[in-house]
Amino acid sequence: MDTARLSSFVSGLWDDEIVPQLVEYIRIPNKSPMFDPKWVEHGYMDAAVKLMETWARSKLSALPGATLEVVRLEGRTPLIYIEVPGQNDDTVVLYGHLDKQPEMTGWAEGLGPWTPVLKGDKLYGRGGADDGYAIFGSLAALLALQEQGIPHARCVVLIEACEESGSYDLPYYVDHLADRIGNPSLVVCLDSGCGNYDQLWLTTSLRGMTGGELTVQVLEEGVHSGDASGVVPSSFRILRDLLSRLEDPETGTIRPKELYVDIPQPRLEQAKKSAEVLGTAVYDKFPFVEGMNPVVSDLTELVLNRTWRPQLAVTGVDGMPPLESAGNVLRPKTSVKLSLRVPPTLSGAKAGQFVKQLLEKDPPYGAKVTFKLEKDGSGWSAPQLSPWLEQVVAEASQNHFGAPAVYMGEGGSIPFMGMLGEKFPKAQFLITGVLGPHSNAHGPNEFLHIPTGKKVSMVVAEVVARHFEQASKG
Repeated sequence: MDTARLSSFVSGLWDDEIVPQLVEYIRIPNKSPMFDPKWVEHGYMDAAVKLMETWARSKLSALPGATLEVVRLEGRTPLIYIEVPGQNDDTVVLYGHLDKQPEMTGWAEGLGPWTPVLKGDKLYGRGGADDGYAIFGSLAALLALQEQGIPHARCVVLIEACEESGSYDLPYYVDHLADRIGNPSLVVCLDSGCGNYDQLWLTTSLRGMTGGELTVQVLEEGVHSGDASGVVPSSFRILRDLLSRLEDPETGTIRPKELYVDIPQPRLEQAKKSAEVLGTAVYDKFPFVEGMNPVVSDLTELVLNRTWRPQLAVTGVDGMPPLESAGNVLRPKTSVKLSLRVPPTLSGAKAGQFVKQLLEKDPPYGAKVTFKLEKDGSGWSAPQLSPWLEQVVAEASQNHFGAPAVYMGEGGSIPFMGMLGEKFPKAQFLITGVLGPHSNAHGPNEFLHIPTGKKVSMVVAEVVARHFEQASKG
């Protein structure tokens, strides 16, 4: 492979076509179904699918025999299925998603979730980095191989529209398309993070997630706080007490031992190495307020906290009026949205049932306590890399980033990885992405670092090419 030619081709395609496509994609408020229950009626998801489908179809003529279908199962979000014939019978799956997180507040002046803004090498707006670029980056890699006449295995591109809601539609599509997908020996996922923009980062594990709505109700209606306080217990205080069953309020440590696993020694070593490479970037990539510190000072412990240990976040609240409308009323109920990240090898479903039982049992004062489970996605821990894949990753990182590759777990979840890991235990996985420092996926001011997107596409091209060579030997 001519790496200079590869770089020139991919970079040109990104500049001329992919970035303009992503600009238009960012404008579409195609929120995941959990955040837009009327997504069918609104039509934004279909608009995003159409944008990607149109561009991808325009490239199929450069990939002999390639086909594209938008698969639609009744009552489920659509899925883009692309099949590119190869020069052997092996199969590579390339995965991404096109649904988005909701708007979130706090965007800087001039920026917004549906307002694409190019500033230097960054494209701001919701979904460009998570995960609109995936279909473009995947096809860019295959087009680059075709441009040089380099053979590759049969490739299947899967772009789902439900990932930000837990990928609950995806198993139905995987089963529906099982015969067409085949038995992949390599899975490429472009929906993960990177510790910096200076080298290639491979994701070795992903935490699972469970969560839902916790509601504490004490009254049928609100009453005068001066009359009721001291007689009627506050729903907020009860809720706070219930959360303390799950989380130590002083340290943030999750209390039940049932929500932990033993961390494998290789992952401990990778965490230490990642901490050495990143230094204080482990935490100072976050927009702390002045004077704020991370939960601990040990960098390796911080890496392990975000990759292999359970952690709780309260992501929403209901039952509380805004400050300007907060009268002297003892409110009837308080509800919060809980997001609990669980270790990669812990069952998300079992963790969710455990948390539900923990929070609902023996409610203080006999209050009405309900925990409505919404998510139960399990995490994933990658199998050991084959020597050929480890070698090509090292070479590709040097070729395109000029620095060694780094291996690290991620704190987020990609349910599809766990699903494929179970179905195809012998497959190799290349999980990487562009979500680096300050890119702020799910939050305000999300951006795509364009140079990293280009380089990741180049790395994928090299890995797919070497995969073919390896399969031919075996």
